[in-house]
Amino acid sequence: MLDQAAAGDWAALRPALAAVTDGAELTWLVMTIVDRPRVEEWSARAVAEAPDDTLALLVSGARHITWGWEARSSARAKHVSEDQWKLFHERLEIAEEQLLEVAEREPSWLAPWYFLQISARGISLGPEIATCRFEAAVRRAPEHPASHRQRLQQLCAKWGGSHDEMHEFARSAMLAAPEGSPLGELVVLAHLERWIDLPDGEDHAYLTSPTVLAELQEAAFRSVLHPDFVPTRGWQSTFNTFAMAFSLADQPRTARLLFDALDGAVTESPWHYLAGDPVKAFKAHRDRAAAY
Repeated sequence: MLDQAAAGDWAALRPALAAVTDGAELTWLVMTIVDRPRVEEWSARAVAEAPDDTLALLVSGARHITWGWEARSSARAKHVSEDQWKLFHERLEIAEEQLLEVAEREPSWLAPWYFLQISARGISLGPEIATCRFEAAVRRAPEHPASHRQRLQQLCAKWGGSHDEMHEFARSAMLAAPEGSPLGELVVLAHLERWIDLPDGEDHAYLTSPTVLAELQEAAFRSVLHPDFVPTRGWQSTFNTFAMAFSLADQPRTARLLFDALDGAVTESPWHYLAGDPVKAFKAHRDRAAAY
């Protein structure tokens, strides 16, 4: 499917997407497909040729979000130029229009509500709309990890939330889910978000503090290291998050359990938080844990 997306072969790709009946699976596939370059070109043609094709509209809307962030870049807001902001907003506004149309046509679909959380945050639609869109997503898939990650981002201080809101959401979501749920990752992501905002020295002291270590351990043994945990699509990203956090927190024994389970499956997130190549960072931390 990635090859079809890269080649712009919508005629081959569409039947494969149409055959997917699970909402979380369709969302994950579209998330992955729209990372391919030039998807905006062939998806725009597909929508123009068949305006009633809701799948084409979904792909186009989702791609405009990724494409918008490519224009904005990952730089801090103060380093983004006026032209970048303009292009970012133009693309997200197109995404909004298309994805809201998808949601209206297909009320049961999770995918548009997942992506609409991202566009709402990008164009600052405010906390009420952001909350409504998260709630719409979890009504369709109550334990959808990716939607919960987007909600966590919305509550981060860098997006207008606060550390307290972020941590409260992460912990309450973990405790509300059954043991073995991947939502324990939210607790770890919240601590990594707090860690990355701290100056050198304070960041390491934060992750290695007894309170944070206890919360990391609780999250791990309530989720990925719980006997009831069942790997689902995207489990590697969750394990990478835990592995990095435990490695940074000087807990090589637990980190090694996670690295061994990954067996070399590295994901860009969360290693992009560290300077340099994510694969090199993964290998360095994995090797350090292996030497324990």
